[in-house]
Amino acid sequence: MLAYLLRLFGRPLARYLTKPLKRYAPVAMVPAQRMTAILLPGDVLLIEGSSRVSLAIKYLTQSTWSHAALYLGAEAHATTGHDMPMLIEADMQEGVRLVPLTRYEHAHTRICRPLGLTPDDVQQLIADALTHVGQTYDLGNLLDLARYLLPTPPVPTHWRRRMIALGSGEPTKAICSSLIATLFQNIRYPILPDIEHIPEEHPGRDTFCAEILHIRSSSLYAPRDFDISPYFQIIKPELPANFDYRTLHWDELHELRRK
Repeated sequence: MLAYLLRLFGRPLARYLTKPLKRYAPVAMVPAQRMTAILLPGDVLLIEGSSRVSLAIKYLTQSTWSHAALYLGAEAHATTGHDMPMLIEADMQEGVRLVPLTRYEHAHTRICRPLGLTPDDVQQLIADALTHVGQTYDLGNLLDLARYLLPTPPVPTHWRRRMIALGSGEPTKAICSSLIATLFQNIRYPILPDIEHIPEEHPGRDTFCAEILHIRSSSLYAPRDFDISPYFQIIKPELPANFDYRTLHWDELHELRRK
């Protein structure tokens, strides 16, 4: 009975948190057709969200990005049955789901590409991702939802990332960046691992330090980590080959009004 009541309150709270805010205006958008020509399977697409939960995540991580999705590309057509370019993402209300790339063509986005990923690992990454479709966010854990009620929660800087992982149980598995971090960790691909330097001495040679990578908890990852990771390349849409800034048409009347 208690679990039912918690979920009863959890659903409207999730709807409230994920409802887009009217004052949001994206500053840079790329049409889906152009994005399709750039994206590769295994790319991570970062999104600047416009909901209450997005504002809280951006504040807590001090970043532009509040959401992340994994691009499946043509690799998943046979499994998903979709002919259009698809992403896999974790949504607070609907859980892990497939969405068309067109869903985010009116949002500010960034492409993060894992460097040197082998074709076999790309296939494993996508196959593993598809097994999570349908996994849901536990709306009965109100503590995990309530952490996002304040767009700018008054917490010290060094606690902000920990607040993202509050709960760190089953609900966290349906958080976008945690899901994608887990997928990459399953193929032993680094995002932002903890690095331990261990001095090693060899006779007749200088002492050097070996780097040992330690996997961090996936619940501690945020969308911005793919942006700042040295193992992911930032891919931006290319300008036309004949681009000339001197031929751009500016709104001169608007500039005069501003003056």
